Amino acid sequence: MTDTALDLGPQARIVARLAEGVPDELLADGTPCPDYAVRNVLGHLLGLAVAFRDAGRKKLGVTTDTSPGSAVPDIGPGWREELPKALDELADAWRDPAAWTGMTRAGGVDLPGEVAGAVAVDELVIHGWDLARATGQDYAPDPAALRLVHDFLDAAAGEADRGAFGPVVPVPPDAPLLDRAVGLSGRDPHWTRSV
Repeated sequence: MTDTALDLGPQARIVARLAEGVPDELLADGTPCPDYAVRNVLGHLLGLAVAFRDAGRKKLGVTTDTSPGSAVPDIGPGWREELPKALDELADAWRDPAAWTGMTRAGGVDLPGEVAGAVAVDELVIHGWDLARATGQDYAPDPAALRLVHDFLDAAAGEADRGAFGPVVPVPPDAPLLDRAVGLSGRDPHWTRSV
């Protein structure tokens, strides 16, 4: 997985900026996640930020025990204030080296801290891409986070071409690293929003 802890702060700030740039009129628009509108991706980001914050702190309970597939996530009226705060808290929790060691839980699954940290980074990078694509924003993820995510998803895909989140979308080996990571996540890097 990873030999050192990664600072989630730069990628969390990128996601927060993307969320800030989402106009209300796009909240119901589709995303590269077939069952999620923009508002659902935002709701998922808020929920995962809280869950992985608590997983990093080893504060296990409802937030870490709930499966992400148990309901379609959504946002409430205060999401514009809540999401950046939760993302900051997530990054802060994973700055503690203890977050990356021992066991923790996320989505109702017990995981080594190192794996949970990698999953949190993956969620931020890939859902950042989803959000940017769905809302027409430019996206350049944190380079260290992107490298970790690519390596994590590549290891998960193995030779079966079935990634951690569904069938791998083939991408040329000389494609940009972000496109290769997106393909490994089961998404088409050429997805564009309908207008």
